Amino acid sequence: MKNIRTYGDKLFSVAVVHGGPGAPGSVAAIARELSGQYGVMEPIQTQTTLDGQVSELHNILGQYGNIPVTLIGHSWGAWLVYIFAARYPDMVKKIILVGSGPFQEQYVKQLGENRINRLNADERREFETLLKQLNNSAVDDKDEIMSRLGNLVSKSDMYEEIIVETDKGDSIRADGTMFQNVWSEAVVLRRSGELLEIGKTIHCPIVAIHGDYDPHPAEGVKVPLESVAKNFCFYLLERCGHSPWKEKYAKDSFYEILRKEL
Repeated sequence: MKNIRTYGDKLFSVAVVHGGPGAPGSVAAIARELSGQYGVMEPIQTQTTLDGQVSELHNILGQYGNIPVTLIGHSWGAWLVYIFAARYPDMVKKIILVGSGPFQEQYVKQLGENRINRLNADERREFETLLKQLNNSAVDDKDEIMSRLGNLVSKSDMYEEIIVETDKGDSIRADGTMFQNVWSEAVVLRRSGELLEIGKTIHCPIVAIHGDYDPHPAEGVKVPLESVAKNFCFYLLERCGHSPWKEKYAKDSFYEILRKEL
């Protein structure tokens, strides 16, 4: 699999980094939307370790990017660009975290409760079963499990979702093994407190854009980062879930903020 798609001008000064881990193609619509004004890279994660994904991003930006670049990361991608900015400060102009996961363990319980409470009884049972299967090394078809989980999460995570016509063509099969491997490392990083500590070494501006309906608690991003970041700005979008560019009421405001910050 080619690990990058590009849009617009060949001076690629912006990269949009997908989440999951293992949800490639999910942010293509953002890259395409911004490509009318900027050269945009869409890195596709293929590595199955955290360090491997950081190194892969480094190689992609080094080969294609007009350094320093602005990195826009969604969900897991927000953590990835945050970690990358700490390791390779000379390559990064600014990082924009969209729908980031919380940076401290104390907010994780609230995230789980928010999701479960938005599902009916049958969906809750399926959600919990799929999570157990995803984390069971004896279960083989993790890509299918990841896909089914994604459908449930989409229901719990969005306020009023709109159809993005290009999504079907942009999507790449979810990678459940990548999710299991990378996320297990990331969870340890957060639990130990190291994830938040990384923020003290980031010198570029950090911007966070978050929906008020996102099950990932907004305060789990805003409060911790305010305590460590040297240059931090936070935007809260109303009537907006986890993926602002797919939200009926927040899409326009989301792109307005992105263009302002770029």
